[in-house]
Amino acid sequence: MKKRMFLMVLSVFVFLTIIGGFKFFQIKAAIAQGKAYQAPPEAVTTTVARQEEWDTTLAAIGTVSAVRGVTVSADLPGIVEAILFDSGRTVRRGDVLLRLDTRQERAQLAAAEAQRELTRVALERQKGLLAQGITAQAAYDQAAAEFKQAEARVGEIRATIERKTIRAPFSGTLGIRLVNLGEYLSGGAPIVALQSLQPAYVEFSVPQQELRLLRAGSAVHVTSDAFNGLEIGKVTAIDSIVDPSTRNVRVQATFANRDGRLRPGIFVETQLERGTTVPVITLPVSSISYAPFGDSVFIVEAVKGSDGKSYRGVRQQFVKLGESRGDQVAVLSGLKPGEEVVTSGVFKLRPGSAVIINNDVQPSNSPAPKPAEG
Repeated sequence: MKKRMFLMVLSVFVFLTIIGGFKFFQIKAAIAQGKAYQAPPEAVTTTVARQEEWDTTLAAIGTVSAVRGVTVSADLPGIVEAILFDSGRTVRRGDVLLRLDTRQERAQLAAAEAQRELTRVALERQKGLLAQGITAQAAYDQAAAEFKQAEARVGEIRATIERKTIRAPFSGTLGIRLVNLGEYLSGGAPIVALQSLQPAYVEFSVPQQELRLLRAGSAVHVTSDAFNGLEIGKVTAIDSIVDPSTRNVRVQATFANRDGRLRPGIFVETQLERGTTVPVITLPVSSISYAPFGDSVFIVEAVKGSDGKSYRGVRQQFVKLGESRGDQVAVLSGLKPGEEVVTSGVFKLRPGSAVIINNDVQPSNSPAPKPAEG
């Protein structure tokens, strides 16, 4: 009985040993096959890293303001008799925008003109009598004063009538109308905003340590999510004081704004040229693989496979990035000029991946891209 039990246990042990050995060699062969497996190459585009001289710039957030901007208001109280403008219209200096009712003032003007005529006749009479020695000088002086007073009254009423005709104080673009026909306006009531958009100001602040590099005439580039592309202007004024709470100084730049894209109140990103250059390697933004642990690029080079043979593959290289301009980004370190860098398809690569290069269609690589025309 014990012998039979022993033979049975021995048989089971031998069976398990054979099965285990078979599986061991099967798994070992699979591992070896996996190591020898080479994924098919990925199609990518590449560019050769080149070193360029970039002007150093200072980034800041700015606000657009009009060179001239006012809210046109009623000078005197009155009822709106006529509205002679449309919202958003461009007007020239002196154009009539609105008229208030002046019927009462015109009636007063007629009475004042009649009174002036009466005093004029009285003055002429006194003048003739004085020449004949019939009247006293005092009577003539009294008549002359009454005439001047009546004439001043006429001028005052005419000025009041003129002030009830609201005109554009300068050429510019109107905003949205704030009044309606027949509405009573008190003195100082707003009528419409008027902004002169050409040229336009952009105001921003820079740290006090940048004062030594600030110069009137320095170029300023601005971009915004409110419009495509960029606008180029120049520094025209630097504030005479430094804000004691922030230790920043205000700078004003002027832009031609021929297209009217810079509208008062828009926030813009400004780049102020410092007047010095720095060597950088530029790449398309699409070349960068962004990650929390570091930004990297893939460099194309000869890679040796597990079988000892070389193939065209990629090496992941971590880099330090600088500022971006348009479609380009500056690489400050981690990359050498002349190295071939993958510019599209980086999301499907890993270190050692085989690649096929097809540069028939390249990603955009311009420091100042322009929107495509539809």
